Amino acid sequence: MSYLPNLLVPDSALSVAGLTRYIQALLEQDPHLQQVWVTGEVSSASQYPSGLFFTLQDPDAKASVACVVWSSRLHKLATVPERGEQIIVLGRIHLHAQRGQYQLVAWQVLPAGEGLRALRYRQLRDRLAAEGLFDQIRKRSLPAHPRTIAVVTSPRAAAWGDIQRTLKRRYPGLHVLFSPALVQGEQAPSAIAHAIERVVRDGRAEVLILARGGGAVEDMECFNDERVVRAIAECPIPVIAGIGHQRDESLADLVADAYVHTPTAAAAQAVPQLEDLWAEHSERTEGLRSAVRIYLDQHRNRLSRLQQRLQQRRLDRQLQEERQAIAWLRRRLVQATQQCLHEATQHCQLLQQKLSTLDPQAVLHRGYAVVRQEAGTIVRSPADLQPGQAISIQLADGHFTAIVTAVSTDSPPPEQNLV
Repeated sequence: MSYLPNLLVPDSALSVAGLTRYIQALLEQDPHLQQVWVTGEVSSASQYPSGLFFTLQDPDAKASVACVVWSSRLHKLATVPERGEQIIVLGRIHLHAQRGQYQLVAWQVLPAGEGLRALRYRQLRDRLAAEGLFDQIRKRSLPAHPRTIAVVTSPRAAAWGDIQRTLKRRYPGLHVLFSPALVQGEQAPSAIAHAIERVVRDGRAEVLILARGGGAVEDMECFNDERVVRAIAECPIPVIAGIGHQRDESLADLVADAYVHTPTAAAAQAVPQLEDLWAEHSERTEGLRSAVRIYLDQHRNRLSRLQQRLQQRRLDRQLQEERQAIAWLRRRLVQATQQCLHEATQHCQLLQQKLSTLDPQAVLHRGYAVVRQEAGTIVRSPADLQPGQAISIQLADGHFTAIVTAVSTDSPPPEQNLV
């Protein structure tokens, strides 16, 4: 005998597809699930041509959700999910009808925990670097001998005591201004910025030390805050960052004019060691004395040599030698002058002889005559004369007038008269 439970059977029942579509409509049309942030740990990840499939789990609650990033969006992810990483996923809920399972279709993946802090640090660092806040050209040199130093740190921190002891030991008599501030927690960035502003308004400090002792990475987050970085960048006083850590530099380190890894080192960077200054001063003084001694010794030796030379050569002997030298130079001058005068006289005589040879009067004395027409023109050719023409003939000791009786181009015999 079969047993039939007393159940009320409906006239119609939902199909599997109908149930799936109903659940799909509930999930995919819910505005809270159309854009949702989910955080968890990646337990597995597999790459396929269509996309990256991974599982996001919550180990404490023993829950997990399947996720997918389609290939078209992989290059837009801030970080690629890898097994064991803590991440934050932005996406929407989608129901896979064939399997009756829902999955998270991811649009963006961000690192969580340490990864998220690193991402935020990198993004802020890149933005501030683009503004030029970390450029070396902005770095100011520290004063060699400051008289007043300001310190920004917590009054209850060990860093304040370390800085006081270091400054007192290295540079006694230094005036130290203390501007207290929180260096840990949510209020620390604002407190540090206000403490720096107080120092600037006071106007006495020549160097500012921003310090904190060691601590956990989370405790150092205030030194990566944009408010602290900009307060340091806008501070007109050179800033030394002395933050106790050995990890990557904080943004406060990068924007400061100088940075070291401990508050004690920051104090040592701010002021010189008085003992070192005294040693350097003593060394320079001794060097100066030594240089003066060497200079004096050299000139004493030179003076001694000159005195010895002067004693070896008497003054009257030197004068006699100078007189002889002058007399020798005088003789050379007279001889040179006489030689020049003799050469000039000979040259003048030669010129006079040449001039005498060219003198027309000398030619007439040798028996030659100058024949002129009545107009005074010198007759140079028989063709210039005609018979019966009156001419004037000049001799060496006078002249006379004659009449041309005949003109011939033939040379006459020596004894024939022309007139």
